[in-house]
Amino acid sequence: MPDRAKRPAVFLDRDGTISEEMGYANHLSRFSIFPYAGAAIRRLNDAGFAVIVVTNQSGAARGFFPESLVHEIHSKMEKQLAEAGAHVDGIYYCPHVLDHNCDCRKPLPGMVKRAATEHNLDLEHSVLVSDRYDDISMAHAVGCRGILVLSGYGRGEYEWNRDKWPRQPDHVVENLEEAVDLICSAAKTRQ
Repeated sequence: MPDRAKRPAVFLDRDGTISEEMGYANHLSRFSIFPYAGAAIRRLNDAGFAVIVVTNQSGAARGFFPESLVHEIHSKMEKQLAEAGAHVDGIYYCPHVLDHNCDCRKPLPGMVKRAATEHNLDLEHSVLVSDRYDDISMAHAVGCRGILVLSGYGRGEYEWNRDKWPRQPDHVVENLEEAVDLICSAAKTRQ
Protein backbone atom coordinates (compact mmCIF):
# COMPACT_ATOMS: atom_id res chain seq x y z
CA MET A 1 0.00 0.00 0.00
CA PRO A 2 1.48 3.39 -0.96
CA ASP A 3 2.29 6.01 1.66
CA ARG A 4 -0.48 8.42 2.38
CA ALA A 5 0.05 11.75 0.63
CA LYS A 6 1.58 14.48 2.74
CA ARG A 7 -0.60 17.50 3.49
CA PRO A 8 0.47 21.10 3.61
CA ALA A 9 -0.04 22.76 6.97
CA VAL A 10 -0.50 26.19 8.40
CA PHE A 11 1.34 26.45 11.70
CA LEU A 12 -0.11 29.14 13.93
CA ASP A 13 1.44 30.81 16.91
CA ARG A 14 -1.17 31.22 19.64
CA ASP A 15 -0.67 34.47 21.57
CA GLY A 16 -0.72 37.54 19.35
CA THR A 17 -1.80 35.54 16.30
CA ILE A 18 -4.95 33.58 17.22
CA SER A 19 -5.56 35.35 20.51
CA GLU A 20 -4.80 38.66 22.09
CA GLU A 21 -1.28 39.00 23.46
CA MET A 22 -1.53 39.09 27.26
CA GLY A 23 2.06 38.47 28.28
CA TYR A 24 1.59 35.41 30.47
CA ALA A 25 -2.02 34.24 30.25
CA ASN A 26 -2.04 33.21 33.90
CA HIS A 27 -5.80 32.90 34.25
CA LEU A 28 -8.46 31.45 31.97
CA SER A 29 -10.29 34.79 31.90
CA ARG A 30 -7.21 36.45 30.34
CA PHE A 31 -7.41 34.32 27.19
CA SER A 32 -9.46 35.81 24.36
CA ILE A 33 -9.31 34.85 20.69
CA PHE A 34 -9.45 37.60 18.10
CA PRO A 35 -12.98 38.05 16.66
CA TYR A 36 -11.80 37.04 13.18
CA ALA A 37 -9.78 33.97 14.24
CA GLY A 38 -12.56 31.39 14.01
CA ALA A 39 -13.64 32.35 10.51
CA ALA A 40 -10.02 32.57 9.34
CA ILE A 41 -9.18 29.09 10.64
CA ARG A 42 -12.41 27.70 9.17
CA ARG A 43 -11.24 28.94 5.75
CA LEU A 44 -7.97 27.04 6.23
CA ASN A 45 -9.93 23.93 7.22
CA ASP A 46 -12.14 24.28 4.13
CA ALA A 47 -9.07 24.71 1.90
CA GLY A 48 -7.67 21.38 3.12
CA PHE A 49 -4.76 22.61 5.22
CA ALA A 50 -3.80 20.92 8.45
CA VAL A 51 -3.92 23.64 11.09
CA ILE A 52 -1.35 23.19 13.86
CA VAL A 53 -0.86 25.49 16.84
CA VAL A 54 2.74 25.83 18.09
CA THR A 55 3.26 27.91 21.21
CA ASN A 56 5.89 28.53 23.88
CA GLN A 57 4.35 28.45 27.36
CA SER A 58 7.29 28.87 29.73
CA GLY A 59 5.06 30.45 32.38
CA ALA A 60 4.42 26.93 33.67
CA ALA A 61 8.14 26.27 34.24
CA ARG A 62 8.56 29.73 35.75
CA GLY A 63 5.82 28.98 38.29
CA PHE A 64 3.52 31.74 37.02
CA PHE A 65 0.68 29.22 36.55
CA PRO A 66 0.18 25.44 36.68
CA GLU A 67 0.70 23.50 33.45
CA SER A 68 -2.93 22.38 33.73
CA LEU A 69 -3.93 25.97 32.85
CA VAL A 70 -2.30 25.56 29.42
CA HIS A 71 -4.68 22.64 28.77
CA GLU A 72 -7.68 24.61 30.06
CA ILE A 73 -6.84 27.51 27.76
CA HIS A 74 -6.45 25.19 24.79
CA SER A 75 -9.82 23.60 25.57
CA LYS A 76 -11.39 27.06 25.70
CA MET A 77 -9.74 27.97 22.40
CA GLU A 78 -10.95 24.78 20.71
CA LYS A 79 -14.50 25.37 22.01
CA GLN A 80 -14.52 28.95 20.71
CA LEU A 81 -13.17 27.82 17.34
CA ALA A 82 -15.79 25.04 17.13
CA GLU A 83 -18.51 27.64 17.72
CA ALA A 84 -17.23 29.31 14.53
CA GLY A 85 -17.19 25.99 12.65
CA ALA A 86 -13.39 25.73 12.84
CA HIS A 87 -10.91 23.29 14.33
CA VAL A 88 -7.20 22.76 14.76
CA ASP A 89 -5.60 19.44 13.89
CA GLY A 90 -3.01 19.62 16.65
CA ILE A 91 -1.72 21.76 19.47
CA TYR A 92 1.94 21.61 20.46
CA TYR A 93 3.38 23.63 23.28
CA CYS A 94 6.72 23.98 25.00
CA PRO A 95 6.46 24.42 28.79
CA HIS A 96 10.23 24.91 29.19
CA VAL A 97 12.63 27.78 29.75
CA LEU A 98 15.92 28.14 27.86
CA ASP A 99 17.91 26.52 30.67
CA HIS A 100 16.06 23.24 30.12
CA ASN A 101 17.90 22.74 26.81
CA CYS A 102 14.87 21.19 25.11
CA ASP A 103 14.45 21.01 21.34
CA CYS A 104 10.87 22.28 21.41
CA ARG A 105 11.23 25.88 22.57
CA LYS A 106 10.81 28.14 19.57
CA PRO A 107 12.83 29.15 17.64
CA LEU A 108 14.11 25.55 17.84
CA PRO A 109 12.12 23.36 15.43
CA GLY A 110 11.11 20.46 17.69
CA MET A 111 7.37 21.18 17.76
CA VAL A 112 7.15 21.67 14.00
CA LYS A 113 9.18 18.55 13.25
CA ARG A 114 7.12 16.46 15.68
CA ALA A 115 3.88 17.72 14.15
CA ALA A 116 5.19 17.02 10.64
CA THR A 117 5.92 13.41 11.58
CA GLU A 118 2.72 12.82 13.56
CA HIS A 119 0.43 14.44 10.96
CA ASN A 120 2.34 13.48 7.78
CA LEU A 121 2.90 17.10 6.77
CA ASP A 122 4.66 18.56 3.75
CA LEU A 123 6.86 21.27 5.26
CA GLU A 124 7.99 22.58 1.88
CA HIS A 125 4.42 23.60 1.05
CA SER A 126 3.54 24.74 4.56
CA VAL A 127 3.35 28.20 6.11
CA LEU A 128 3.90 29.49 9.62
CA VAL A 129 2.04 32.59 10.84
CA SER A 130 3.24 34.46 13.91
CA ASP A 131 3.73 37.85 15.50
CA ARG A 132 7.32 36.96 16.51
CA TYR A 133 10.38 36.97 14.27
CA ASP A 134 11.93 33.99 16.10
CA ASP A 135 9.02 31.92 14.83
CA ILE A 136 9.52 33.19 11.28
CA SER A 137 13.21 32.24 11.39
CA MET A 138 12.21 28.77 12.64
CA ALA A 139 9.81 28.43 9.70
CA HIS A 140 12.59 29.26 7.27
CA ALA A 141 14.96 26.81 8.98
CA VAL A 142 12.55 23.90 8.38
CA GLY A 143 11.67 24.92 4.82
CA CYS A 144 8.30 26.63 5.45
CA ARG A 145 7.27 30.08 4.38
CA GLY A 146 6.84 32.60 7.19
CA ILE A 147 4.18 35.28 7.48
CA LEU A 148 4.61 37.93 10.16
CA VAL A 149 1.39 39.42 11.49
CA LEU A 150 1.47 42.92 12.95
CA SER A 151 -1.00 41.99 15.69
CA GLY A 152 0.39 41.08 19.12
CA TYR A 153 4.10 41.92 19.28
CA GLY A 154 4.40 41.95 15.47
CA ARG A 155 4.23 45.67 14.78
CA GLY A 156 6.92 46.48 17.34
CA GLU A 157 9.12 43.59 16.18
CA TYR A 158 8.80 44.74 12.59
CA GLU A 159 9.24 48.48 13.11
CA TRP A 160 12.13 48.27 15.57
CA ASN A 161 14.06 45.16 14.55
CA ARG A 162 13.58 44.32 10.85
CA ASP A 163 16.87 45.93 9.79
CA LYS A 164 18.73 43.40 11.97
CA TRP A 165 17.00 40.29 10.61
CA PRO A 166 19.22 38.08 8.44
CA ARG A 167 16.19 37.07 6.34
CA GLN A 168 12.90 38.92 6.06
CA PRO A 169 9.50 37.26 6.44
CA ASP A 170 8.00 36.07 3.18
CA HIS A 171 5.06 38.39 3.84
CA VAL A 172 4.02 40.95 6.45
CA VAL A 173 0.28 41.48 7.01
CA GLU A 174 -1.97 43.10 9.60
CA ASN A 175 -3.42 39.95 11.17
CA LEU A 176 -4.39 36.29 10.80
CA GLU A 177 -7.34 37.16 8.59
CA GLU A 178 -5.05 38.81 6.02
CA ALA A 179 -2.54 35.97 6.31
CA VAL A 180 -5.29 33.47 5.48
CA ASP A 181 -6.31 35.59 2.46
CA LEU A 182 -2.73 35.29 1.18
CA ILE A 183 -2.43 31.57 1.94
CA CYS A 184 -5.73 30.66 0.29
CA SER A 185 -5.01 32.84 -2.74
CA ALA A 186 -1.60 31.21 -3.21
CA ALA A 187 -3.14 27.73 -2.84
CA LYS A 188 -5.67 28.47 -5.62
CA THR A 189 -2.85 29.67 -7.87
CA ARG A 190 -0.94 26.38 -7.34
CA GLN A 191 -3.94 24.21 -8.29
